[in-house]
Amino acid sequence: MATPNPSALDGLELDYVRFYVGSLDTARDWLVRGYGLGERPLGDSGPDWATVRSIEIGANDVRFVFSEPLVEDHPGTAYVDHHGDGVSDIALRVSDAKAAFEAAVARGARPVAGPSRAGNVVTASIMGFGDTLHTFVEYPDGVPAPIASNAEEPGALLEIDHFAVCVEHGHLDATVDFYRDVLGFELIFAETIAVGAQAMTTKVVQSKSGSVTFTLIEPDTSKEPGHIDDFLKDHGGAGVQHIAFTTNGIIEAVDVLRDRGVEFMGTPASYYADLLQRVVPEQYSVANLREQQVLVDEDHDGQLYQIFARSVHPRNTIFLELIERLGARGFGSGNITALYQAAERQRDHH
Repeated sequence: MATPNPSALDGLELDYVRFYVGSLDTARDWLVRGYGLGERPLGDSGPDWATVRSIEIGANDVRFVFSEPLVEDHPGTAYVDHHGDGVSDIALRVSDAKAAFEAAVARGARPVAGPSRAGNVVTASIMGFGDTLHTFVEYPDGVPAPIASNAEEPGALLEIDHFAVCVEHGHLDATVDFYRDVLGFELIFAETIAVGAQAMTTKVVQSKSGSVTFTLIEPDTSKEPGHIDDFLKDHGGAGVQHIAFTTNGIIEAVDVLRDRGVEFMGTPASYYADLLQRVVPEQYSVANLREQQVLVDEDHDGQLYQIFARSVHPRNTIFLELIERLGARGFGSGNITALYQAAERQRDHH
């Protein structure tokens, strides 16, 4: 076998995100009706068309594939039985799927499926974290067109900013090492946060292209259990806890999505009463932020605005975030503390 080409992984970009779901119709309702994403059917072709129903959902640079397994012996059935609905594959676009797969395996990745071709698309898969795979995808004829294009509309969801991934206590450093050593990601941020009697450590890894960012979170089990521990228990191990979308106008986006029935986590009034002591918002007034319950944080590069939607899943696991960046590149402690507190508030209501 030829020596694997290490540069085969240099340009990887986020391609699509596959969810395994118990009900395709419920999942479609969640994102198409709730978030205004477009949809297109996936043709009933390929080797497993009789064993799974799938649909593509997305807009602009966001592309999800939702798959509902129809038979007991489909891998998606075991996934949904164990985890409930969740992210089963974060696919990575590469110029050469076979070379990327061989390079990753040579660096220690666990192979799942060797290179195969369907039409003009070449894929190959490795294990990521928990039961989540990474499929390398090569499009010799150019990338598929967006499912919908509404980037000019107020509050449109433009791309995936980051994935927040919960890992079991003691697994954080090994997960960071995997992304650095195997896939060539860089560690761009690390912090331990204590909130009340709970604590967690966060490390953020990002692909060289900047296209794929994982906020990896590990609970401190010497402290009281919190929402990270809840996720790991309810999800049945490591997995994607939330997905953050970028938007070009978060106040308008929240307004539009609330009208569509999306529920967001609330923010205590004290947050806004104390806000100006911590940060002076540049883009929106404190009154605007308070009205829509949007959070703000800043770092050396600028500000970011964010809000977290409530989980709609029966296990209260995966949820979505909206984020608008005005220069800010980091995941400042205010950002992470706000997430922790927002999730704890949701937890207290259950």
